[in-house]
Amino acid sequence: MARMCVKTRRLDVARVCLGNMGNARAAKALKEAEAEPEPEAQVAMLAIQLGMLDDAEKLYKCCQRYDLLNNFYQASGQWQQALETAENHDRIHLRTTYYNYAKYLESIGDKTLALTYYEHSDTHRVEVPRMLQDDTSSLEIYVNKMKDKNIYKWWAQYLESQSDMDSALRFYECAQDYLSLVRVHCYMGNIQKASEIANDTGDRAASYHLARHYEGHDDIKQAVHFYTRAQAYNNAIRLCKENGLDDQLMNLALLSNAEDMMEAACYYEEKGTHMDRAVALFHKAGYVSKALELAFATQQFSALQLIAEDLNEYSDPALLARCSDFFITHSQYEKAVELLVAAKKYHQALELCVTQSLTITEELAERMTVTDSKDLSEEARKELLERIADCCMRQGNYHLATKKYTQAGNKSKAMRALLKSGDTEKIVFFANVCRQKELFIMAANYLQSLDWRKNPEILKTIIGFYTKGRAPDLLAGFYEACAQVEIDDYQNYEKALDALTEAFKCLSKAKDSSTGQQEVRLADLQHRVTLIKKFVHARRLYTEDANEAVRLCEALLEEPELDPAVRIGDAFGFLVEHHCQQGNFQVAYRKLEELQRILPSQNVRYYVSQASLESLQKEMGVPMDRGDNKQGVKEEDEVEEDLNVS
Repeated sequence: MARMCVKTRRLDVARVCLGNMGNARAAKALKEAEAEPEPEAQVAMLAIQLGMLDDAEKLYKCCQRYDLLNNFYQASGQWQQALETAENHDRIHLRTTYYNYAKYLESIGDKTLALTYYEHSDTHRVEVPRMLQDDTSSLEIYVNKMKDKNIYKWWAQYLESQSDMDSALRFYECAQDYLSLVRVHCYMGNIQKASEIANDTGDRAASYHLARHYEGHDDIKQAVHFYTRAQAYNNAIRLCKENGLDDQLMNLALLSNAEDMMEAACYYEEKGTHMDRAVALFHKAGYVSKALELAFATQQFSALQLIAEDLNEYSDPALLARCSDFFITHSQYEKAVELLVAAKKYHQALELCVTQSLTITEELAERMTVTDSKDLSEEARKELLERIADCCMRQGNYHLATKKYTQAGNKSKAMRALLKSGDTEKIVFFANVCRQKELFIMAANYLQSLDWRKNPEILKTIIGFYTKGRAPDLLAGFYEACAQVEIDDYQNYEKALDALTEAFKCLSKAKDSSTGQQEVRLADLQHRVTLIKKFVHARRLYTEDANEAVRLCEALLEEPELDPAVRIGDAFGFLVEHHCQQGNFQVAYRKLEELQRILPSQNVRYYVSQASLESLQKEMGVPMDRGDNKQGVKEEDEVEEDLNVS
């Protein structure tokens, strides 16, 4: 019935059958097989216990459990099938299979084939010497044939155990086992050869063994040397301390770890000599506080400077302050400032910068810019930023001052700093970004100082800023300036009239009329506009009715406050030009004389064309460039004399 259970795969019935049969071994194997996830694998175990090997093989192949199939072949002595299965389907157990087969071959006395499979399983370095240990000649042949360092080493150890030292040394050298070479040479008394090997190869284990040998024979210098080669600095330091080798101790301590550095520093401190070395070692080991205390106590100023370079905001504030005081005492102000900033004593750092005229770099300013509200309150932070900006202003670093004023929220001072820098592009950008009335006005006032007459973009920007700044009175003043420029530089009264008209409109919108000054200014503007309109009208009318235009111009000259609305020179120039064109040179000359009398310091060529002046000179016989006070204008008495002659 149990065999039928293999066919029907009824393991539950099979358990009952095995129990009734009293086959405890099979029952146990079946119970252990229940751990396998495949039902076929469980049934295969039942088949094996019942001797149904063919069925078990088929079941393992059916569920593709080649690992179990491999074990089945090995257990049943089917080694070729086991090897094929491992090579084709169960490669994870391939070396194990090779090893088990080699053990089987060794057990049946086939050592030659066993040796091959030990090599396949990569266990030949241990198993082959074990297997051939009774056949020394065969083992020696195998060792020479394989040329494997591990096997060389094993064979050398064997030869050493047999007291064949020369052969052992040869095979140790083949195995590149420098520790064993040095050990054997030391045993044989060849210390010089052992030293050469350790020095040439640099092998740490060999150097350590040789150092121990030298130490045992009280050769301290060589022992320290080879301990150093072995990087066993602790042992080398111990020997240096015990034998007073202070110079070597320093170098070794610097090569070693922090603990060894600390021990060496304590040694120097206790000895009371080479205190600079003690300070350097404490510092190198990370005991900055101890290093500083010792440096201050022994006045090691150069060491203090080196230690201070590693101090930062994470160091003890008390140490930072003490170091800064030291540097101030010795006029090392820049380093003192850095330490004060690291200690978060920003006001003291700023005060030192001011008193010693130290330049505040952007990096230093950023380090003093507190971002954490835990360090300073918001009000104190703004005050600190303004102080930094004030220092930058005094030093002429206007851009950095602008940045700090802005961070402090004082945009008005930031704009003033920018204005001092003269960076027009940044001034315009800053005003547009901040969008504050006061800043727009400040920027516009600055732009007026530039050559806005030749740059239309600046002109537009000024008008735009005054408009955004809601300053109609200032905009009106700018329009007045534009009008005056048009009159003075270009004699363009039409554009000047347009500008004054805009000025009048802007001033009319201004709200401040409490003092009455606005009414006076408006009246003055209106008067100027009226006068310019008359002059413009006369010039336009000239082509149609020259006499009426001249009459209007003559009447305009009778106005009590003509200049600066209409320049007297332009009005007289208009009349001189007219009379020259009409051939009335006597009248033209009298007008010119009158102009020179009213404006004795002005050059008439600025108001009268060169052609008209040449015509007057030709007709009147009077040179126009004689006695003109270096400007081509005739003196009054000379003009009268010329008129009398005429």
